[in-house]
Amino acid sequence: MPFQKLAKNSAYYSRYQTKYKRRREGKTDYYARKRLITQAKNKYNAPKYRLVVRFTNKDIVMQIVSSEISGDKVLVAAYAHELKAYGINHGLTNWSAAYATGLLIARRVLTKLGLDKDFVGVEEADGEFTLTEAAETDDGERRPFKAFLDVGLARTSTGARVFGALKGASDGGIFVPHSEKRFPGYDMESKELDAETLRKYIYGGHVAEYMETLADDDEERYNSQFSKYIEDDIEADGLEDLYTEAHKAIREDPFKKVEGEKKTKEEWKAISLKHKTIRLSKAEKAANVQAKIQKILAEE
Repeated sequence: MPFQKLAKNSAYYSRYQTKYKRRREGKTDYYARKRLITQAKNKYNAPKYRLVVRFTNKDIVMQIVSSEISGDKVLVAAYAHELKAYGINHGLTNWSAAYATGLLIARRVLTKLGLDKDFVGVEEADGEFTLTEAAETDDGERRPFKAFLDVGLARTSTGARVFGALKGASDGGIFVPHSEKRFPGYDMESKELDAETLRKYIYGGHVAEYMETLADDDEERYNSQFSKYIEDDIEADGLEDLYTEAHKAIREDPFKKVEGEKKTKEEWKAISLKHKTIRLSKAEKAANVQAKIQKILAEE
């Protein structure tokens, strides 16, 4: 059978539907979003909350969001850079920081809703798989605050950092439906979770192991990669205590602010201008071209 080129005729173009802007930009998976925000009709307009987790190069953004016709409404937000107020100054995008940020947002939302005393979660993380259940209160049984994990376009491979944030939020006392299958330490063959491995990730044990290995094998690279840790006298042995104290401090006061001077609007503007490419005028562009021509002629 001869090859036939599929031509896009006028009917194709007349029926063509432009995709949403955020879909064209590769920012939103509308197939997943539709299923995350669709609420059952018998819920009588009760908000359906999502635990939104996003990673940047230097930060972790977590929000409790509900969707309305007018747009998404953020109930509570927490960021990894806020962990500096609790003693975590380095490695703000690793697995342990994701767990701490999840714990922070969980304690914040429960404190805001007055549920922090009824739902304390897991006070000392042991790496075991637990789901937040209903609690007995003076008024009877109280169901926990429920939110569904929204990972956006991130890959949900086993051991991914988004599940560190999920584990932190779950241990913090909110109910996020999930299983143990994507946590570090889960064995696909035996279908069991190694709690010790998961606990190691929660308290930065994997970072401590890497620090020790690098210090023994390649001291120059260790001094370069962990220079900030070395400046603050943070050693591999002290990471677990650091994260333990941070978790305790988060539970005591989840709304603690990062200390330091606030920058003015002018200062932020000056910082942004450092990264902005200065546009040249037509005369400057012409002068640059002539300079390049003269350089080439001089070389000949």
